Amino acid sequence: MTMTMTTDGTVAIERIAVIGGGSWGTALAGRLAANGNDTILWAYEQELVAEINSSHTNSLYLPGINLHPTLACTGNLEEAVTGRSIVLLVTPVQVMRGVFKQLAPSISPHAIIANASKGIELETLHTVSQICGELLGSAALVRYVALSGPTFAREVAQELPSLIVAASRSESSACRVQAAFSCPCLRVYTNSDVTGVELGGAVKNVIAIAAGISDGLGFGYNARAALITRGLAEMNRLGNAMGAQSATFAGLAGMGDLVLTCTGDLSRNRTVGFKLGQGIKLPDILAEMRMVAEGVKSAESVYLLACRLGVEMPIVEKTYQILHEDKPARQAVIELMARNLRSEG
Repeated sequence: MTMTMTTDGTVAIERIAVIGGGSWGTALAGRLAANGNDTILWAYEQELVAEINSSHTNSLYLPGINLHPTLACTGNLEEAVTGRSIVLLVTPVQVMRGVFKQLAPSISPHAIIANASKGIELETLHTVSQICGELLGSAALVRYVALSGPTFAREVAQELPSLIVAASRSESSACRVQAAFSCPCLRVYTNSDVTGVELGGAVKNVIAIAAGISDGLGFGYNARAALITRGLAEMNRLGNAMGAQSATFAGLAGMGDLVLTCTGDLSRNRTVGFKLGQGIKLPDILAEMRMVAEGVKSAESVYLLACRLGVEMPIVEKTYQILHEDKPARQAVIELMARNLRSEG
């Protein structure tokens, strides 16, 4: 059994609940268990709970991967979080508020609340940390940690080298999450810019859909590189308006995650965009997907947030119009290219 090492070289074993049995939640839970942490995974599907406990596999969301035999699974939220020192949320952002409400009475007042989901709530245009502050109180934000970075669930589960960021207002909270996850195949950096890390994770999914659309239309590598670069500029503008640090967007949670999601074949958001570019209708694309492509909802929430703050985000705007207003993808690209000439910035 591998023990988790803290920055001072001591062994730290956490009691961790992972809420969400999709591919990412399962991969993270498996990693935490393999590191020697007492880990329980909550999954919605009862057949999945039974499979993980009996066979140590998740054939629904992470087929072909053997999970650590000490990983337990439950379908009871109260059982999952009671007495846990870290509660890691990995459910879709659009259902996060409802999950928080159910969990709140059972979470220890000293537990770290970590989040590895990416997006902005459509109803309120709030990040997950803002939702946490609303429902658990502002004091809980000291214990809140945002996890993000260029990571596909399958590669983390396969123990391929990966890097992520753990961001918190509290250095000690970030360091505890860092210690719980760190191992030879997963390197974790800490960061204090929670807003920047959360925005990077939300915006990159929208830009990934745009990049997929460009690829599906056959526009080539030049166009994809331009979309990534200008998408990063849009991410930075929104971040500046919300008090984030520009350096965050040059790091793993910004450029790193953006490049991965815009270019990797395992990216669900890029896949949605690619099929849109090929002319397939969005309802048909989503009907074939078991896992959630957060960028579809995030395109609307990020666009509305940008409008509220007066931030110019033309790629996000056109992606939103393609997804939610049936604008033809090729016409959207033409309109982007025909915008008024200006200096880069």
